Amino acid sequence: MSTESTYRELVSDLIRIDRLSSIFGLLGWDEQVNLPIASASRRAEELAVLSEVIHRESTCGKIGSRLDELEQNADQLEFPERAVVREARRQYDRATKIPAEFVARKTTLASESFHAWVNARENSDFSVSRPHLNTQLQLAREEAGYLGFSGEAAYDYHIDQHAPGLSAAVIEPLFSRLNTATVSLLQQILQSTGKADTSIFKGFPEDTQESFLRAVTGSIGFDYTRGRIDRAVHPFCSGNGADTRMTTRFNVDNPLDSLFSSIHETGHGLYEQGLPMEHHGTSLGTAAGMAVHESQSRLWENQVGRSRPFWEYWEERLRTAFPEQLKQVSSHKLYLAINAVRPNLIRVDADEVTYNLHIIIRFDLERRMFSGDLNVGDLPGAWNEAVRERLGITPETDAEGCLQDVHWSGGAFGYFPSYSLGNMIAAQLWYTLRDDLPGLDDDFRIGKYDRLLAWLRDKVHLQGRQFNALELTRRVTGSELSPDPLIRYLKERYLPLYAG
Repeated sequence: MSTESTYRELVSDLIRIDRLSSIFGLLGWDEQVNLPIASASRRAEELAVLSEVIHRESTCGKIGSRLDELEQNADQLEFPERAVVREARRQYDRATKIPAEFVARKTTLASESFHAWVNARENSDFSVSRPHLNTQLQLAREEAGYLGFSGEAAYDYHIDQHAPGLSAAVIEPLFSRLNTATVSLLQQILQSTGKADTSIFKGFPEDTQESFLRAVTGSIGFDYTRGRIDRAVHPFCSGNGADTRMTTRFNVDNPLDSLFSSIHETGHGLYEQGLPMEHHGTSLGTAAGMAVHESQSRLWENQVGRSRPFWEYWEERLRTAFPEQLKQVSSHKLYLAINAVRPNLIRVDADEVTYNLHIIIRFDLERRMFSGDLNVGDLPGAWNEAVRERLGITPETDAEGCLQDVHWSGGAFGYFPSYSLGNMIAAQLWYTLRDDLPGLDDDFRIGKYDRLLAWLRDKVHLQGRQFNALELTRRVTGSELSPDPLIRYLKERYLPLYAG
């Protein structure tokens, strides 16, 4: 068989696995959006069965044989094809080393753990979620062990699953510099004369909020003919470019929560919709990892969505949607409230300046849990102490503390660092694209985002997973990943705003 034919058959195998994974994802989306409460155990069984099917398909010997043949004839492949083979090998080796029984067990736990987390969060009772989290941690170590990672290195395995090519050793010095600079900047802002008043946001009807955020997210490029937005306990984006599922949540006294979480998830959705559809199922049609994914969502949410030019266009439309609520609010007061900086207990409600401190706290706690330095039962106290140390405030309940995020209920350890890594990448991209796209602020002032989206499509989305986060950042920006552009950006945006 020719190398070309073997490659085509490999791609066919990968596409089949991808389509099965898409079905798995839809079941997971439905579980968080539509599933009746009493149906949770049945859904856990369904997901477990499907995960076994996907695992069986992913570990089929014919895939290994095709990879062997293609690797032996790599000189006959173009660079993009070699990237497909390289990533397929990475996934195949991982899948073949993890037993099918373990995959089913882990999937079942993820479903059960999610519903326990929802219950625990609603009742602010960590004891409900604790046994599930403890088992998740045990399974996370077990999974890493199948791949040869033990001890503290097990955490590196999970980081790499979300952000290929990265490890705790790479992340720690980046976060250390970011932490020092952020604490200093926060103190400058808190000691300044400028003060934001978020109490202006009261009584914003949910249906009007939804209409407004749909207008915003549609205008920046989200294609609602192959995507949708629904409600969930925790905002997320799942699916793929052919069927993109976003969620948000509403609070009549906090309209910015639904708006900015929707812009954030739209950034994820735009990335998925921008990946080459003809390559879905291979690394050419797959995102470069969650750090890059978060760079897209955070760039749209913050660099664009919180900018003054953006609001020079959308302010009038917001006032039209909520005339009574905003009639006594000046433009400056509104913009300052949109960019309010104050320590907040909840990560998803945190401002740009303090947000990274939330991530650094989670990164430190995850490392301690994997090293054995922190027992799961002691997590609430350790969490509260870390928040008090870095943010100067203390959670009064578990719901405000270690139960606020959904990630650990699904075993997504190593995911949190991607948020701040994404912030760093977003800032580097931001300064690069502004050099490439003069007059971008003028585009925003008239509600145009096509030039920005086209740039991101070309530089990031269409690259798929040919390069990991570090390589892609270097290729697009010409510089190694660094917290310096992010620190520069935060100072340039917030110090003048809070100068008085």
